Amino acid sequence: MLIRRERSGDTEAIRAVTAAAFRGAEHSAPPVEPGGDPGEATLISWLRADAAWIPELSLVAVADDQIIGHVVASRAHVDSAPALGIGPVSVDPGQQGEGVGSALMHAVLGAADARGETVVGLLGEPAFYARFGFVPASATAVSSPESGWGDYFQIRTLSDYDGQGGAFKYASPFDRF
Repeated sequence: MLIRRERSGDTEAIRAVTAAAFRGAEHSAPPVEPGGDPGEATLISWLRADAAWIPELSLVAVADDQIIGHVVASRAHVDSAPALGIGPVSVDPGQQGEGVGSALMHAVLGAADARGETVVGLLGEPAFYARFGFVPASATAVSSPESGWGDYFQIRTLSDYDGQGGAFKYASPFDRF
């Protein structure tokens, strides 16, 4: 498996992997169109068209010349300080449990740290994301965008973190749901 940056010809394969990964998932975003793909597949398109898109942080996992996973981190903020929001993270259902998601997470966190980013937020399963250093936002100086998310909204500080705190705000495409 190779983790690399997304290329222009990867758009449809990323959408297909994302739709498959979130189809039937317990907490997926509703389809934008009735009967359509889960909202996460559309969210990636919306993010690509937004100023918050960071091309260097849209990564794919490739095996046998096929995209089997994708992760994206986009510009977010903690109050007015720059931060990153990770998501969606998608792995082809046939490849789940094989380390693809872990490899994508390690790659995107390493790339973010190398860029000098300071803090990352995400909404996800605490038992899974704790292995990457994420902790519930409630245990940090950063507050969740939605109080009802509880421990599912998590924060990971990076090497250049200098203690900033405040309200976390995802890129504006996340507000469309």
